[in-house]
Amino acid sequence: MNLTPGSRWKSAVCDTEAVVVRPPAAPATLECGGQPMVAFSAAKPGGLTVDPAHAGGSLLGKRYLDEETGLEALCSKAGAGALSVSGRPLTIKEAKKLPSSD
Repeated sequence: MNLTPGSRWKSAVCDTEAVVVRPPAAPATLECGGQPMVAFSAAKPGGLTVDPAHAGGSLLGKRYLDEETGLEALCSKAGAGALSVSGRPLTIKEAKKLPSSD
């Protein structure tokens, strides 16, 4: 899986789509719903379903981060599967606090 900045991926098990913002520092597999994601231009494999352990859903417009590899992905279409890297769930990246303008 070539996770380069700007590469687009879609879930094999739900409607989730993501764009890689920052690539991982080490080889990794981007997953959704417990299954590896496929390149946006590739056909989805048939017969796969969302693993109940990875069914938390993904949120449109949120950035997801893997602390261990540094991978950062932007969810461009929400779905039922949760994003993960090599089995580890991704966390939603918090927005930076802006200074008050008082």
